[in-house]
Amino acid sequence: MSKFVIAPHMRLHEWVGEEKGYFRAEGLDYEFREVIPQKEGKAKHDLGDKVGAYQTFEAGRACDVSGACHWTVNVAASSGHGKLYADAYSISSAGIFVPRDSKIETPADLAGVPISVGYQSGSHYSTIQALEQYMPLADIKLNFADGLPFARMGKLIDGTSPACALFSGHYYFVEQLGFRKIIDTTFMMASMITGDPDPEDLKKYFHALRRVQRDIDLRPELYTHYYKNEFPERFHARMDTRRWGPGERIVFEPYTKDMFEDSFRWIEERGIFPEGGMGSGRYEDSIVTLEAAE
Repeated sequence: MSKFVIAPHMRLHEWVGEEKGYFRAEGLDYEFREVIPQKEGKAKHDLGDKVGAYQTFEAGRACDVSGACHWTVNVAASSGHGKLYADAYSISSAGIFVPRDSKIETPADLAGVPISVGYQSGSHYSTIQALEQYMPLADIKLNFADGLPFARMGKLIDGTSPACALFSGHYYFVEQLGFRKIIDTTFMMASMITGDPDPEDLKKYFHALRRVQRDIDLRPELYTHYYKNEFPERFHARMDTRRWGPGERIVFEPYTKDMFEDSFRWIEERGIFPEGGMGSGRYEDSIVTLEAAE
């Protein structure tokens, strides 16, 4: 049987687990693989202009467990691109940022302003979720052309983007640089199981992550330096990760059928996927749960 593949994906947890030896301590036979080369700061996929988390699931991710916003994981799992891990979910810090000298002061001021987001990614859904409290859906103008987080963050920093939705490390970096957060868009994330890994390996992996989460909760300042492993080198000299927060937090509670179905309704009502493009929509066919095996 092939080794379990662990790949960091824009959070601290996998780096901390590797440092502490928690995966080994659980008896997991694994390979630690970086799938986003930091020098390029881009994924190993060439998927065109409208690229986001869903498209990377379609193309195939090179690890046994990865993550994305719960909306996209739901639809991807429903469409046969993996299985949603239903015994935990995560919360990620996120927000919409503008330059320090921008005339935009309130969320309502974002009406008609192009906001850079990732297509069918957490920034896409969460921007709508936050701003529809302030304006009709038709007034929320999303810019998908800037693509993945590093690309759109770079354009915000370079002054070519009037507004940008960012999360986790990207969020902390632009905040450090003095960009202003107009509205918080913190959202739920879910884990996606790719292929057919041994359930015992999954148990070992998530047991290790439970220990990791306690360590990050207790002493986050010991681990925020790992954000540099995730960022392109061109940003390193400006990064002061001592000022940054812990980012994504894993919640070891079930992602329930009600949560799954509520998110499906929300996506359908806003037409984020074409009609018939969301798979079966059956929770039972879309998840993996190890709760009964505990």
